[in-house]
Amino acid sequence: MFNIFNILLIAVMVMAPGLASAQVRDLPDFTVLVERQGASVVNISTTSERRETAGTPQIPGLNENDPLNDFFRRFVPRQPEPGQGQGQGPRQFESRSLGSGFFISGDGYILTNAHVVNNADEINVKLNDKREFKARVIGVDARTDVALLKIDATGLSAVKFGDANKLKVGEWVLAIGSPFGFDNTVTAGIVSAKGRNLPQENFVPFIQTDVAINPGNSGGPLFNMRGEVIGINSQIYSRTGTFMGLSFAIPIDVAMDIQSQLRTAGRVQRGRIGVVIQEVSRELAESFGLSKPSGALVNGIEKGGPAEKAGIESGDIITKFNGKPVENSSDLPRIVGGTRPGVNAPMEVFRKGATKEVTVVVGELPEDRVASRVPSRGRPPEQTANRLGLVVSDLTAEQRRDIKVNGGVLVDEVRQTARGDVRNGDVITAVTTRGQTTDISSADQLNKLLAQIDRNSILTLHVRRGESNLFVTIRGETPRG
Repeated sequence: MFNIFNILLIAVMVMAPGLASAQVRDLPDFTVLVERQGASVVNISTTSERRETAGTPQIPGLNENDPLNDFFRRFVPRQPEPGQGQGQGPRQFESRSLGSGFFISGDGYILTNAHVVNNADEINVKLNDKREFKARVIGVDARTDVALLKIDATGLSAVKFGDANKLKVGEWVLAIGSPFGFDNTVTAGIVSAKGRNLPQENFVPFIQTDVAINPGNSGGPLFNMRGEVIGINSQIYSRTGTFMGLSFAIPIDVAMDIQSQLRTAGRVQRGRIGVVIQEVSRELAESFGLSKPSGALVNGIEKGGPAEKAGIESGDIITKFNGKPVENSSDLPRIVGGTRPGVNAPMEVFRKGATKEVTVVVGELPEDRVASRVPSRGRPPEQTANRLGLVVSDLTAEQRRDIKVNGGVLVDEVRQTARGDVRNGDVITAVTTRGQTTDISSADQLNKLLAQIDRNSILTLHVRRGESNLFVTIRGETPRG
């Protein structure tokens, strides 16, 4: 005899196929998008000459025992072992790297990441139809990690552009690139967040996704479901060097503005107003009488700079610049940087409980000046990594004069995968540990100092990067491997 349970069970069995079909229909179909846009994506490989001693790791940033080395050894030639007839001193070898890019026009202009082509002696572009071309660099902007390349070809398949501002969190997106050298690999996911700020990346409101991005994907396009490019895959957050669910893309409107300036002027002009700012916390907002924690609090003003000339005072909270709201302090450098120098920009500030409007004449942000490397024929670089996994060398008088420092050492290479935010080209000027700060004047001094620090100590490196002074705090443990 049937009861209510039997009736419900039969109803579910009858409806199940229909529910499954509906769920399948609701899943996105990427096949048409890939078929139409795959030809616009290219594989980029670069070669550059470096000097190394025999037996040292060939993969920058990876330890010799890192499992990723097993794969990368296929792409990077190993040095001969001692005793094979070439000696054990420093020698020249060819370093290779991989990345992705995409055509923005049918006459061969390609967008990619700056870090894909930086310091490359030769750039090779491989198309979807297996044709290969040599590419030349039109321009590079390190601050946004955007590079514009050109190959001599016509009739190429260019991408369509979307509006990154209309992108919604939770929307499906797709990436095409060459992770680990595997051409035209397709991965998909959703938009996890918009306008994401990353450390030391003041000029890009990153799109965060959970699309699988790995080494080799850098510079490739991020598509929406309409087949429009809305970003350039640029970075991942990872503790291993490979994908962990957090990927970041440069919005395409930011990249296209950069490439336009690179194409016409060969460089990017950015605005500046000469202020030091900090975030407005809830406590600060309450103490200043601001209704909500927003804006950028001015805690320092450059003497004789645009802000001082406009009448900006320490303690002002900038809430709007050139008609654009400043919700967080990180918004201001991006908005000001995107304003052309010489523009008379209206600025809204909150001062002593009242809103005031001033006009500032935007100045020009100088280009980053990084210590130039000594050519390999000049002197062989120090090849032994110190306790932090950093290869450092003494600065020449010319380098100190160029970046305006009296001392410090140049970071030639970062061999440990996780060394805080230390980068190639940084200058370490001092080290602070246990409340004591030691000025650094030579590579030998730094390496000896690090060797004496307890392995579990916390230390802070005083770093000069371009025109900026940074503090990078890391542990002093000996690198593994």
